[in-house]
Amino acid sequence: MKQNKILVGLFLTLILFSCTKLNESFRGELEQNNSATITAAQLLTSAYESLNGPFIQGDLWHAMEHTSDEAIAPTRGKDWDDNGNWRALHAHTWNADQQQLRGAFNGLLSSQFAASNVLQFNPSAQQTAEARFIRALTMYEVLDGWDQVPYRENLTDYKILPKTLKGIEAADFVISEVNAIMANLPDAGAAFLANKNAARALLMKVYLNKGVYANRATPTFAAADMTQVITLADQIISSAKYSLNDIYYDNFSPDNDVKSKENIFTLFNNNPTNKGGNMQGFTFQTHHYNMNPSGWNGFATLSDFYDKFQPTDKRRGMTYTYPGALPNPGNRQNVGFLLGQQYNLTTDAPLKARNPATAPLSFTREVKIKETDVNTLELSGIRVLKYPFDYASPGGQKNNDFAIFRYADVLLMKAEAMLRTSGTAGALVIVNSIRAKRGATALASLDLNGMLDERGREMYWEGWRRQDLVRFGKFLLPWQEKAASAAKNLLFPIPSNQLAVNPNLTQNPGY
Repeated sequence: MKQNKILVGLFLTLILFSCTKLNESFRGELEQNNSATITAAQLLTSAYESLNGPFIQGDLWHAMEHTSDEAIAPTRGKDWDDNGNWRALHAHTWNADQQQLRGAFNGLLSSQFAASNVLQFNPSAQQTAEARFIRALTMYEVLDGWDQVPYRENLTDYKILPKTLKGIEAADFVISEVNAIMANLPDAGAAFLANKNAARALLMKVYLNKGVYANRATPTFAAADMTQVITLADQIISSAKYSLNDIYYDNFSPDNDVKSKENIFTLFNNNPTNKGGNMQGFTFQTHHYNMNPSGWNGFATLSDFYDKFQPTDKRRGMTYTYPGALPNPGNRQNVGFLLGQQYNLTTDAPLKARNPATAPLSFTREVKIKETDVNTLELSGIRVLKYPFDYASPGGQKNNDFAIFRYADVLLMKAEAMLRTSGTAGALVIVNSIRAKRGATALASLDLNGMLDERGREMYWEGWRRQDLVRFGKFLLPWQEKAASAAKNLLFPIPSNQLAVNPNLTQNPGY
């Protein structure tokens, strides 16, 4: 039932993406005095906006989070069943026709096409670089999930099928693309524009995971690749454009375009111009029906993941004051992981459940992939609110820009590369500098398991957890409400509809 609501919203959004006659005022913000023909400018705007579909509350996010130990969408009685699609993601029992995986693959290819299309309309050098960055980002995500990246070299004759890049070949292509455009990307500007540091962050992702793309079952990490990660991180650090925020949730707030010192590349969301993706869905998917806003009572996290946080760690949750927040007279926690009794943030009255209506609305640590107890099915599971809800903006469009690359991630990638090559000392200093900002105590030591845990604490629900679990060799292990899974699950299946139209694709092993 809830999935239908999400799909309707995404369908309408994708219709918008297909348009090229887009609002010129938004493009004026995006262009930042970039001069080119209006046609190229419109198409570039469309390419940027096409990213909203897979990334913002879209199928790519579901593929990367619901297959991990960070998220679960339990079937609650008759609600959230959707033919077992959500259960299949968490339990790693998907097949080639899995709805969310098909949608993610198709959405990324649509974004790749939108970016490539810009190149046919006489773009300026900077517009060309921006479009190729968008294309490289979407190709990288396809590589990471599916290992086969359709790429069309001929942009004029569509009777010629796109070639397929696989594994290291695809990784090397993304690296060459990003290096080729680096000089023509801007040094600075709004985070929702492609820029040099966003390109460097993308390169860091490729080099850090390159050993995975060579051998997903038993990856090794070449010292040369780790050196590249460290070098790129140092270039971002030395640009002196970023620092860790004193308040973690400033990176995700409705005014994060002003407050965040960490966001390197984001997706633009703006209520007055009604531009962007469906950010309110992040709240609707987790909020109970009787909360404000009234939600769909769906997604939760797992208690084992929640227990990785210290009580003092602000990333676990806090009372956060921001423009657009409710009055919150009781100073109740309004961001992070929501556990226990929930309150009306305007009156401070304790909330009640819906069924039974006499029960306190108190979220529990316990959650099952299939809830059947009518007394707890509405209450089970710790809820997650990463993006503070923008109550001040009417309607569906909110102002929180969606973070793709953040400075904290850059620091953690550097620390991991150091840990895999030169030892723990430098990596531990970096990790503890982040923990100090977040209110967590310093670690006395650091190993790869600790590194993965810290990435989880810092980057939860930002769309990187599946990738991290694969890289650290943990993705196939059992966790709450999931048994050990097969090696084939290290790759997603190529959707059947794509195999039918592109003979250069082959189904991944095991499917």
